Amino acid sequence: MAARVARASLFVLVLLIASPTRAEPERSRFSAGGYLRVMTRPDLQGGEGKLGFWNLHGRLLNEGPYAALELKLDVLPETARMTPWTSLHAKIEGGSVMGASRDNGTLASFRLSQLYARAGNVALADVTWQLGSLDYYFGDLGLYDMRPAQIFFETIGLSARYRAGMVDLLVGVGDSGFFLRGEQYDTVLTAGFALRLRLAERFEVGVGGQLHHEPEVEGNRFAPHVTPGIDYEDFVRGEVVMRYDEANPGRLDDFPAPRATSATAAKAIFYLGFGIGPLRWNNLFVKLESHLPEQLTSERYDGRDFTLHLAALTDERTSLLIGNEAQIEIIEGVLDLVWGILYGRDRDGDNAIVPSDFDRSYMSTVLRFQGYLSPELHLLLETSLARETSDNGNAYRQAGDSVFRSSDGLSDPRGLEYGDSDTRDTWQLKVGPVLSPLGLGVYARPSFRVLYGLQWSSQINAFGNSFVESLDQFNQYGAPNQRWHHVLALEVEAWF
Repeated sequence: MAARVARASLFVLVLLIASPTRAEPERSRFSAGGYLRVMTRPDLQGGEGKLGFWNLHGRLLNEGPYAALELKLDVLPETARMTPWTSLHAKIEGGSVMGASRDNGTLASFRLSQLYARAGNVALADVTWQLGSLDYYFGDLGLYDMRPAQIFFETIGLSARYRAGMVDLLVGVGDSGFFLRGEQYDTVLTAGFALRLRLAERFEVGVGGQLHHEPEVEGNRFAPHVTPGIDYEDFVRGEVVMRYDEANPGRLDDFPAPRATSATAAKAIFYLGFGIGPLRWNNLFVKLESHLPEQLTSERYDGRDFTLHLAALTDERTSLLIGNEAQIEIIEGVLDLVWGILYGRDRDGDNAIVPSDFDRSYMSTVLRFQGYLSPELHLLLETSLARETSDNGNAYRQAGDSVFRSSDGLSDPRGLEYGDSDTRDTWQLKVGPVLSPLGLGVYARPSFRVLYGLQWSSQINAFGNSFVESLDQFNQYGAPNQRWHHVLALEVEAWF
């Protein structure tokens, strides 16, 4: 008996010793990556921790905290070229961190922004199928944190991507209704493509397009409808029903019924990427887009709610966006420069009377210099200049009492202007040391930064704030008129 136990024990011991030498560890089928940005920015001028309003002046000090986590599971790993494979993907992201934002880290500020499955070499060689979220883009304007050449961001559907040699072609179809319409969901059929050609090692070009179609569906109140006979100025003022009652006294029950229609929107994108000599890489993006109309609103009149359908009043909105970013090595290992340029023009063919974000133009340039005191210790200096112009009159306040200065200095209680200038000019400066454990590079991450930011704007209080803007004589808080704004930032940004 003892001999049998001894032999069994020896057998087990041999297995334990021999197994690690015979078997290779299996590669994990699960992987995760992501991005984080968190900061504290004391603001002694009543601001909310951001230097300006938005990324037109560069993303640095104009964005809040953010985190993204991308998850991947290889259900069937790719073992050799041309063999079938499949994987599952999910992305969770949001902009709230406890102690760094108003939401104090609530998970309600996060969302499952992407969920999809991929399969390759199934039925067609060199083709990757994707079902679920279809987001695709050619590249980034890193200084602005923008992706102008992007399609299918809002689309759930099916795409096929062919990659072989210099050709990278994506085609897809799906539905964008839930993203675009939310709780007022209506089907928005979407189709599009993107073609990238890598013509040389440091030269590539891309084109693409996307089409939205919202079909006519009689009886669905969230489908496109037109309420006949609405004047745009009456709509802006909220006086459509009142004017109808004035023209048709005692006939509110005959207020025009909506008429079903359809709506279409389109997008065209262009991309050019290249590098030569000290120009490490240059990205040029162009986007031309028309937008789907708004759905509906309501007016309350004489104790009743009247629904107004807006397809005919908001169906001529278009936008053009051109952006370029150049990454330049000025002195090798000593000084780098990233130079960004952004131009945008938004038009609303239905609106010729009131300032709006749909009727404006804007332009911006951002220069970021990064000097290397050592591989890990850098000095950052960034400056930007931007101009925004309203096409429909005064949209910006250059003084606290500008409401009384509208219409060439004359008070106009029924005017449609918001300020006393149709132009907003803004200049920003950011400077400070950067600690980069991974060494040289403007976009090396993680990046630990201590930055001072300064802004001047022709508009007063041109930053997020909680000021009371009322000119009522009983306003107890006062109305500061500040053109200069400054913040001190301690922040970290990382990819992982």
